[in-house]
Amino acid sequence: MTITIYGSGVSRGIAIGKVYRLERGEVEVYEAAIPRHLVEDEVARFQRAVEIARQQLRSIRDSIPGSTPVDITDFIDTHLLMLDDSLLTAAPVELIRQRQCNAEWALKAQRDALAQVFDEMDDPYLRTRKDDIDHVVTRIQRILLGLDASSEEPAAEQLRGTIVLAHDLTPAETALLHHQGIAGFATESGGPLSHTSILARSLGMPAIVGTHLIPQQIRDGSTVILDAGHGMLLADVDDATLKDYRRRRRKEQKRRSELNRLKDQPAVTLDGIGIRLLANVELREDVLAARRAAADGIGLYRTEFLFMNRSDIPDEEEQLKQYLSVMKTLKGLPITIRTLDLGSDKECGAEPASEHIAPNPALGLRAIRLCLKYADLFRPQLRAILRASARGPVRLMIPMLSSARELNEVLTLIEDVRQELARDGLAFDPDMPVGGMIEVPAAALSAGLFAKRLDFLSIGTNDLIQYTLAIDRVDDEVTYLYDPLHPAVLRLIKMVIDAGRQQQVPVAMCGEMAGDPVYTRLLLGMGLTDFSVHPTSLLEVKATIQHSRVSDFRDLVDDILAEDDPEAIASLLSRLNQI
Repeated sequence: MTITIYGSGVSRGIAIGKVYRLERGEVEVYEAAIPRHLVEDEVARFQRAVEIARQQLRSIRDSIPGSTPVDITDFIDTHLLMLDDSLLTAAPVELIRQRQCNAEWALKAQRDALAQVFDEMDDPYLRTRKDDIDHVVTRIQRILLGLDASSEEPAAEQLRGTIVLAHDLTPAETALLHHQGIAGFATESGGPLSHTSILARSLGMPAIVGTHLIPQQIRDGSTVILDAGHGMLLADVDDATLKDYRRRRRKEQKRRSELNRLKDQPAVTLDGIGIRLLANVELREDVLAARRAAADGIGLYRTEFLFMNRSDIPDEEEQLKQYLSVMKTLKGLPITIRTLDLGSDKECGAEPASEHIAPNPALGLRAIRLCLKYADLFRPQLRAILRASARGPVRLMIPMLSSARELNEVLTLIEDVRQELARDGLAFDPDMPVGGMIEVPAAALSAGLFAKRLDFLSIGTNDLIQYTLAIDRVDDEVTYLYDPLHPAVLRLIKMVIDAGRQQQVPVAMCGEMAGDPVYTRLLLGMGLTDFSVHPTSLLEVKATIQHSRVSDFRDLVDDILAEDDPEAIASLLSRLNQI
């Protein structure tokens, strides 16, 4: 009987191969008292473990061929940088000295404190950065406990063509396994926004994460099917199923080859409507992936990562250097830089930690609300973005606008910064476009107001759906309510697109909905002409655009927008995608 295990598919594709179970074993840590005269010895033991962890990561990085794209090894460098972060390496030393406890317990205590900060964050991408802390901490803990990782590493010939099953994988392990030729992997933990998942997408490796449990019945050496597109791992399959999936894999490979040929082709519908296909990026590897997919530019550059995993905040010069580095990689393509969108946790070194505990961070002090409250945090970023605009096509985008008062404050502050830069003799583009994200229902309902005063709008569907339907999209108990096709959501989107057209202001969409080909024709029929998507989705969206004649289905889209019944909407959408 076939065993089916479900998880989150983090990349598309089908892999068929023999199982290799990568068993690391659980790391259990207990507190132990250290005599006062041995405390410094314990500090030295911890510091040696950190250095060994650093050597291990460097060894893994050095073992990856030089021909490997630099964005792949960047993930390993991220973990190396974390080993230099005082929050992870100096803080446990202080705990060892203060509490006279063993190094393992001090590291666990610091890990738990950092994890709590990330758990309270509203942004799901930032929340999953906790995984990186866990990966680095576990590596150090295993060294402290004498669990030699190098002795457990399988030989490359054992791994080639296999599907690895593991509790979790670090980005370093994922890069190494890919180099060793695995066909794909499935992990019990992890989420689709973790660095391991992002790396799997960048590598084009079929993978699923968050299966919660991989049964022991799946034996080493048994043949399994990994259907990443549907988030499934199939074991004990019959010959007919195996034959069917091999056929699907050949079809998928052919499809991928066809998509790659679209890179140099324009995104134009069959009736001649030109579409701008932009990319959503955050890390350097995302920017490189956008270039490889021939994106028209960057429609959303998230800046939060610059502020995370540190006890201070990046100054103006550090931020400017980062923006210019991305612009250099883009080679003249336009970039839209979104200002800081942190949650109400505000753990970025900007201000002393607040004693106020937000009962609902998603509705609290976040994004532009936080930036306007802490101008000392916001002003250096505005200066850096404006200075970057002197060196290329830059647009500035404000997240989570909800009222005219906020807009007035933001525009006044931007004008103040322009005058400051002029007084300082620093170059900037005085006509740099300023836009806003529409991700709050109030903003969508007031889209006409925002369109009159801004240079562009961008619809952030992830939050717009969440706030419109009053559900937390990362809460397993209510995610079934998350519905991009809810009539209220569709009408708000249409309202924003129409407001932009009336004011002759460009409107883009940068949420996940824009990158799903299922919705491409619907959005085209609603009048959307600027899509900003994850780089891995760009070519699929382009293919749908090229096979669409908008004039053929505008009436059907109007029928969808007028419909209230969810089943009827789904049926009409199915018809739309078959035209």
